[in-house]
Amino acid sequence: MEFMPIIPLSEDEDGNADSDQIADELPILPLRNAVLFPGVVIPITVGRDKSIKAVTDAYKGDKMIGVVAQKDSNIEEPIITDLEHIGTVAKIVKLIKMPDGGTTVILQGRKRLSITEITSEDPYLKAKINILTEQNYKGDADLDAIVGSIKDLAAQIIVLSPNLPSEAGIILKNIENPSFLIHFVSSNLNSDLQQKQKLLEISDLKERAELLMSLMHTELQYAELKNKVTNKTRAELDKQQRDYFLQQQMKAIKDELGGDKVAEGKEMQKEAEAKKWPAAAAEMFKKGVEKLERMHPSTPDYSVVYNHLDLMLELPWNEYTNDSYDLRKAKKLLDHDHYGMNKIKERILEYLAVLKLKGDMKSPILCFIGPPGIGKTRRGKSIVAAVNRT
Repeated sequence: MEFMPIIPLSEDEDGNADSDQIADELPILPLRNAVLFPGVVIPITVGRDKSIKAVTDAYKGDKMIGVVAQKDSNIEEPIITDLEHIGTVAKIVKLIKMPDGGTTVILQGRKRLSITEITSEDPYLKAKINILTEQNYKGDADLDAIVGSIKDLAAQIIVLSPNLPSEAGIILKNIENPSFLIHFVSSNLNSDLQQKQKLLEISDLKERAELLMSLMHTELQYAELKNKVTNKTRAELDKQQRDYFLQQQMKAIKDELGGDKVAEGKEMQKEAEAKKWPAAAAEMFKKGVEKLERMHPSTPDYSVVYNHLDLMLELPWNEYTNDSYDLRKAKKLLDHDHYGMNKIKERILEYLAVLKLKGDMKSPILCFIGPPGIGKTRRGKSIVAAVNRT
């Protein structure tokens, strides 16, 4: 709905001012994209030569003119067959000459009319008309209930439409005449021209109000859906903006903490791409790198996290070698690398012999105990060389 804050200062019981006499023959003003309802005031920009001539002559006379909607707004020079047969008698409230040479005319609807005969087509359309009367529903409970529903629906639509001014709701509350309220809301209904024309053509006021209420229900549903989609889109956009802002803040923090550390983390991530580790290990490594980037190098935990990640990179994930259990070769290597220590070398050979026979020894392990410098690491390297492990 697009409410215009233009309402007549006085109305009679039918929502129309009857102080002016309406002639049987009137100039006809075709409207491209609008339908004028009785009692409603609208500004119209007139650009066609015939239309300018018609409103100028009417303004010089009794200021009364017949306003009829075009069936097709694309027709530049409409004839009688291009116009609807039901329209509205209007009074020209004001004729304004614009600086660009155009003409704006402010029209106030008076009574519904039907065209009975075209009397002239030059210099503009003139026609004999018949004034259409309406049944008086004053005090009708059913109509009052429908009018109340129309006000409620209009108020809900205004709340859901951010482009509508708050004054629109005040205007509606101050309209007491049922007929004018129906016409005012019909004029500002966000519906196509055919639906508005259908509202104007209905002679029974109660039937017109029922159709208006049905159209408003449709518009309310559309407004609710549009509002829901708009809010959802805004929420998604707000989330994107929030994420972008946080990412920029994180980048600034990382720069402050040290660019070398960030580069180091990226280098670790690049090395990790070549690793064939399981998903759990990959996820743990990723979280470790992110944690490392957030930490300052001077913190105690920094070296702990760094060493853990470095160890993960050094471990041979899913990399296997074919062991060679040649006991004679193993004995020769052990004798060459270690003088004496016969019991230890015999225990190692026993371990390799059982491993060769069984093929799998997950639980038993070799444990070398002793002070530094007695050859524990060296013996371990000898075992690796003996079984051809790298």
